Amino acid sequence: MARYETLLFDFDHTLFDSDASEAGAFAITMQRCGVADPASLFAPYKAINHQMWTAVEAGKITPNDVRHQRFERLVDEHEIDADPHAMADDFAAGLGACGDMYDGAIDLLTQLGATHRLAMVTNAISAVQRTRIERVGVAHHFEIIVISTEVDAAKPSPSIFDVTFDRLGHPPKATTLMIGDSLTSDIAGGTGYGLPTCWFNQHGKVAGSNDQITHEISALDQLFDLVA
Repeated sequence: MARYETLLFDFDHTLFDSDASEAGAFAITMQRCGVADPASLFAPYKAINHQMWTAVEAGKITPNDVRHQRFERLVDEHEIDADPHAMADDFAAGLGACGDMYDGAIDLLTQLGATHRLAMVTNAISAVQRTRIERVGVAHHFEIIVISTEVDAAKPSPSIFDVTFDRLGHPPKATTLMIGDSLTSDIAGGTGYGLPTCWFNQHGKVAGSNDQITHEISALDQLFDLVA
């Protein structure tokens, strides 16, 4: 029997290069609204975006709130002469059009899919994530895809894992591994639901003393030995 039989994958920053997607989408958005120095606004945007997704994880706002409100704040705080709703629409389209899977990610899914049940559990805006997933052609690797805005719940809330386990037919938690890059959503969510976890730490971050991590990897191909 395999050590783990069901693998729950995060998508952004775990399988998909969301940094490249975000940078490309931001450049497109700033160009379309005529901002003279878009590079100077990328760091402030990222700070606002991080704060808002942290609020999503805390259950204070929804991912759909993030879509427009991050640009409303950016326009207000930096006195940009642009329509934040038009910016949000351009940015969402850019996110869907930019970025790709990490090197080796598709091969990983192909090989693990032959021996394990695979599911995706992602905090995201549905239209953006569905566009990305279709464009990179990975939907067929997953038995189910659970997107936070489609189920009105986001990691680390147990509610999104309830939906996932209902759709999977309640596999044993002990042989179901949550894999992701975020300590606050993927790892905290999996741990809180009683699952073993695997932290994908490709950038060499340092975990906090209260973070409970079952496994840690720095490269996706390390999963092969881990889940066997």
